[in-house]
Amino acid sequence: MQALDLSTAENIVVIGGGQAGAQAVQSLRLFGYEGAITLVGDETALPYQRPPLSKAYMKGEMAEDRLYFKPAAWYEDNKVETLLSQRVEKIDRSAREVHLEHGGKLAYDALIIATGSRPRALPVEGADLENVFDLRGISDVEHIRPKMIAGTRLVIVGAGYIGLEAAAVARQLGLEVTVLEMAGRVLERVTSPVISEFYQELHRGHGVDIRLGARLSKLKGEGGKVTHAVLADGEEIPADMVLAGIGIVPNVELAEAAGLPCRNGIIVDEDARTSDPRIFAAGDCTVRPLAHYARTGRLESVHNAIEQGKLAAAAIMGKPRPAIDCPWFWSDQYDIKLQIAGLSQGHDEVVVRGDRAGNKFAAFYLKNGRLIAVDAVNSPPEFIASKKLIMNGAVIAPDQLSDTSKSMKDIAAEAA
Repeated sequence: MQALDLSTAENIVVIGGGQAGAQAVQSLRLFGYEGAITLVGDETALPYQRPPLSKAYMKGEMAEDRLYFKPAAWYEDNKVETLLSQRVEKIDRSAREVHLEHGGKLAYDALIIATGSRPRALPVEGADLENVFDLRGISDVEHIRPKMIAGTRLVIVGAGYIGLEAAAVARQLGLEVTVLEMAGRVLERVTSPVISEFYQELHRGHGVDIRLGARLSKLKGEGGKVTHAVLADGEEIPADMVLAGIGIVPNVELAEAAGLPCRNGIIVDEDARTSDPRIFAAGDCTVRPLAHYARTGRLESVHNAIEQGKLAAAAIMGKPRPAIDCPWFWSDQYDIKLQIAGLSQGHDEVVVRGDRAGNKFAAFYLKNGRLIAVDAVNSPPEFIASKKLIMNGAVIAPDQLSDTSKSMKDIAAEAA
């Protein structure tokens, strides 16, 4: 994809007020850009963190003002115009303009698309009943949290990270929780049976009714409010509220309509640049080169949003490309912190290190002897060391990884 010197651009528009958009704006100013920046967001709030929404914020342990990346004063001081509660209707590449839904156009010399993703809708009858929710933004939590009352019967559809994190919060608040998962184990799409079994036991130990191989047929209600989740086998599970956590869909419609190549995401290069040299894309909405895996893919993570925001800003300003980190993720459930480094898809061996019974262990994923990922449960040293090992393409003997008499620091030093 052709590079273009955009360091003298007079107008930069950022579409999207999530982590990627916020990072791009901050990095542009950090790299010395002095022209006009306009950030367009479709929510009423300034850019904020999303991971706490299913954890501390839902539980009421984090105030709303702590979610925001920067206060309103920062945008004012740094001369960033924020257009909130605004949707972009069209990108006109030939005129280099962004058309807003309610009228108005924004000229751009460089454009960053950071439109993120949206929750996948429940494809069943009754999904529009009252007290059926998904979880993506602050407003979702504001509707859900008042109903998180002890004794309330909550049915969660989907046993991915969002669903399980919400289940943990709900149980800690005293709700009766049932989790419905179509697959044969929780977290099946993203991890190994070792980790899945650990989390199944963890949640069941906290009183969560986990139903595996459970297909939701429809939702029933009375007076417009949900009352039951009906399974394909006819079983009816009482529900005062339902939370859908069945994945997300990248918001690529604007890019597609503008003629930018998309494939389950907006296709970008190593610098977050699309096929148009003036247009960049960052965050959940992109398909990017995965530097340590010799393939492309879409990453739904804080790491990806931060990294691509920096990459886009650096490319616009003609700065050296920032370092490409190993993909990383995390999940907090009860008193358990899961830290993930790398991508485990395609592994041919799993090595476990530590004490599963003591809730402190790690699962390492190898492919042809090379470490490609780790799931570290309450094990920060394994997570930190593995990030470096993965980035270095380290080949490590399985018995070395499983030997707890050797520190991860020593194992990493020997593999260097």
